[in-house]
Amino acid sequence: MQAWQVHELGEPGEVMRLAEVAPPTPGEGQVLLKVRAANINFPDALMCRGHYQVRPPLPFTPGVEICGETEDGRRVIANPALPYGGFAEYAVADAAALLPAPEALDDAEAAALHIGYQTGWFGLHRRAGLRDGETLLVHAAAGGVGSAAVQLGKAAGATVIGVVGGAGKVAAARGLGCDVVIDRREQDVVAAVKEATGGRGADVIYDPVGGQAYAQSAKAVAFEGRIVVVGFASGTIPSPALNHALVKNYAILGLHWGLYNTKNPELVRHCHEQLTDLAARGAIKPLVSERVPLTGAAGAVQRVADGVTTGRVTVLPALEKGVAA
Repeated sequence: MQAWQVHELGEPGEVMRLAEVAPPTPGEGQVLLKVRAANINFPDALMCRGHYQVRPPLPFTPGVEICGETEDGRRVIANPALPYGGFAEYAVADAAALLPAPEALDDAEAAALHIGYQTGWFGLHRRAGLRDGETLLVHAAAGGVGSAAVQLGKAAGATVIGVVGGAGKVAAARGLGCDVVIDRREQDVVAAVKEATGGRGADVIYDPVGGQAYAQSAKAVAFEGRIVVVGFASGTIPSPALNHALVKNYAILGLHWGLYNTKNPELVRHCHEQLTDLAARGAIKPLVSERVPLTGAAGAVQRVADGVTTGRVTVLPALEKGVAA
C-alpha cells in the first residue's frame, strides 16, 4: 500500500515522503481500516516538527482522524493508532473506540467531524456551559477548529462573533453563520467586540490560537465570562495574569479533549450522539474547503501548518482512482 512516512523531524512539506509499504498489522484489540478519508489537523504538522505532546517513533505516518471502512463493510470514524496514521491506504485503530460515521455526511465531512467538533462540544458545553442568548467569541473562526465552534455556538442559540485574518476568511466566517465578523488585520479586535456587545464583552471566548489572541480575550471578556483555552496555533503560549482574572471576575478554562478518551470515554460517545443528531438536522456540517488525493497530502499538511487554509482540508486516497468520496 501507499503511505506517507516521516523519517526525520521538520516541516511537513520537507520531511513527509510517500512510500510503498506493507499494510499495518492490527495489535490486540485493534482493527485494520481502509482509509476512505483522512482529515488534516494542526497536530499532524506539530508531530512532523516534533513539537506535539505525542511523539510517535520514527518512521511514522501522520493522520490522526479518519473516516474508514471495516473489513465487514461498516463506515466508521476513528483516531488511528500511531505510528500507523491516516495518510495511507490502510490504518489501524482501537476497536472499542470506533464510532459510526453519520449518514448525513459524506466521507470527507465525516472525517472532519470528530476531533474539532468534539473539542468544540466539550469546550462550549462541558467546560464553559454556554447558554442560549449568550455571546460567543471564536478566534480563528474560519479555521478547522474555529469553524466547528461557530456552528456549535449557533446551534446552541448563541450570538457568535468570529475573529479571522483576511478578506477571504471574513467571507468564510460569514458563510458559517457568524453574526459579527472581525478582521484582526484591519480592525482593533477588543474595540470591535466591545462595540458589538454594547461595551459588555463576550460571555464565552473560544481560543485555539494563544499569543496575542489570548491577550485580546482577557480584555474583551464579560463579567463572569469564560475563556476556553484550546490550543496555541500561534506558537506562543501566554502566561495569564491571575490578578486580572480576579479583578474582572472571569474564568480561564483549559480543555484537553484527548483526556476524555481515557478518563471518561462514555462522554465521548454521548458527544458523538449529539453531533450525529445535529448533523442529521443540518445544524452542523464540516466546511471541507479542499479534497486532495493521497499524493497531495504533504503539501496540504504544509498549507494547514502555514495557516493559509479555511475550514478543513481532507485527503481522499481513492480520489486519484476516480472514486468519489
